[in-house]
Amino acid sequence: MSEPIKKLPPNAKGQVRYRFVVDAGTDPETGKRKQLRRTFNTLRDAKAEYARITSKRHEGTFVLPNKITVNEWLDQWLLMKAEDLEPTTVYNYRVTLDRVRGKLGQVRLQDLTEDHVMAWMRWALQGSRVRGGNAGTGLGVTSVDMSLARLKDALNRAVTRGLLTVNVASEVHIPLKARKAERKTKEVVQPWNASEVGAFVVATKSDRLLAPLLLSLMGLRPAEVCGLRWSEIDLDAATLGIANTRTMMGNRTVVEKDTKSMAGERVLPLPSLVREALKTFRATQAVERLAAGEGYEGGGYVLVDELGAR
Repeated sequence: MSEPIKKLPPNAKGQVRYRFVVDAGTDPETGKRKQLRRTFNTLRDAKAEYARITSKRHEGTFVLPNKITVNEWLDQWLLMKAEDLEPTTVYNYRVTLDRVRGKLGQVRLQDLTEDHVMAWMRWALQGSRVRGGNAGTGLGVTSVDMSLARLKDALNRAVTRGLLTVNVASEVHIPLKARKAERKTKEVVQPWNASEVGAFVVATKSDRLLAPLLLSLMGLRPAEVCGLRWSEIDLDAATLGIANTRTMMGNRTVVEKDTKSMAGERVLPLPSLVREALKTFRATQAVERLAAGEGYEGGGYVLVDELGAR
């Protein structure tokens, strides 16, 4: 068997160097076999690196060097996730990871360390806010936790695809002190009691949107109220069916889809107050349709403006 490490002829400066070429396995991005060429100034360094690579290959933990940055990998990961997730979920993932990109995005994926992630987490908790609340203050524990969870998911996938040896964020977590500190200062919003609900109903009884407001008091999610159609309401039987949602994504794009789960598809009884409000609202829309003429959009949705626009 030939010696794997070759001594190279002196270069123009008279330096003697040592080189080896080793089978580095399959490139996870192209699927092709790849050879790794390494050159060193000393035979000792060449032997040490050759031994390290062959040992890692034997263990099945060798990872090919690559120049992919954290940003580039997150882009690839989100594209893969988009095949299995709703557009709104992918959008939320993207927004959540945007909190990570500014500090860690330009770091080479293989150079990322636990210290990088820890430093980002402390910064996010202490002074990362740029909008909402006071600029320069920290994000809430829940927001940072969500970003950290998505980063861990992305790095786990990088390990699976052979881009990383380990997930350096796997043991990073929000300190207990930070969680306790937030609980002490966070204002707890209490749900309305029966008296407060009654006062709200009285105050809004003449409002054009009384019926949609009452639907929200029934426990319908905002996306369910926005996606509700008249065809899904049976005023005679006093029931309504939930099968559709409409959500604004990034304050620009409306996404319409079925409910998130089978449990979300349900038929609910209509209390008499809500039933009567819906009857009034449907009559109001009929008058508005006549007044608008051809300018009325329609579409069958319950929650529309005076021109039938959603």
